[in-house]
Amino acid sequence: MHPALTLGKLRGLQEISNPKGLFTITALDHRGSLAKALNPSAPKSVTYQQMVDYKIRLLSALAPHSSAILIDPVFGAAPALQGAHIAGNQGFLVSLEATGYEETQGDRLTTVAEGWSVEKIKRMGASAVKILLYYNPGSASAAQQEDFVRRSVEECREFDLPLLVEPMTYHVAGGPKKGTAEFAKLKPEMVIETARRLCPLGIDVLKAEFPDDPDFENDEPAMAAHCRELSEAAGIPWVLLSAGAAYDTFQQQTTIACESGASGFLAGRAIWQEAPGLPEAEQREFLRTTAVGRLQELTGIANRSGRPWTRLYAEQLHTVDVAEGWQTRF
Repeated sequence: MHPALTLGKLRGLQEISNPKGLFTITALDHRGSLAKALNPSAPKSVTYQQMVDYKIRLLSALAPHSSAILIDPVFGAAPALQGAHIAGNQGFLVSLEATGYEETQGDRLTTVAEGWSVEKIKRMGASAVKILLYYNPGSASAAQQEDFVRRSVEECREFDLPLLVEPMTYHVAGGPKKGTAEFAKLKPEMVIETARRLCPLGIDVLKAEFPDDPDFENDEPAMAAHCRELSEAAGIPWVLLSAGAAYDTFQQQTTIACESGASGFLAGRAIWQEAPGLPEAEQREFLRTTAVGRLQELTGIANRSGRPWTRLYAEQLHTVDVAEGWQTRF
């Protein structure tokens, strides 16, 4: 079942998609993983300003070629707006969650970033909210993670913002480790079952992992079948996340996903992951040329093959209340 499409959610989805109704969004909300990329031997030594400066370089190169930007509340969101690094006519999303997760007996729980809220995301003028959710349907924490989604759905409904949810699979204590052949066999059904459970809770867009692990599956018909199952299970627009995949791998995954029902991509490291290790001048050149080229290529794939979100919300578009007196009911 689709969530109710209200005027605020409608506008937010319009702002983060392109004129074709596809999501071609660049993710720049990395925190802990980015610090490790900037200084692998001593990530805790990376300063606040170094994180901000790198995100500004990414924004300067990639924002003009993205339908929207996903940014974090700690290092990116305020400097991006203060310096006009996101255009005034461009949509942006802000992460709600704290980086990482709380761990209890091998299970993972998502928490809200310190001092942050959906209300503050609304107040700063964002188009949508995103939460990353470590989720395993068989984990003891699955019900608590689902409750976190429900609370986020209610808050986004209160402030009339679209909610994108990014579930990330993980292994539970005693189960096969992620990255092994045993886990890879379980992953497609895990990703699909996750969509079955979370999408009916009222989220607006699913930010999904590719169902198959490319290290253990390279049969395109099988991968396409899993993506079609994911589309069916979600029942709402979904976009593909890159999860740090190499660009060539992500390009193939984006093609398969969009041909199988995805509404675009929301990608970060697959586009720019080589840049942090380069000297600043080379970094800027890499972003200006290679990273922009990748983003444009992925956008072309989405535009040719993706399923516009408006097609999935066609009925809701016609039932948004615009009848006389709507302002008294809004």
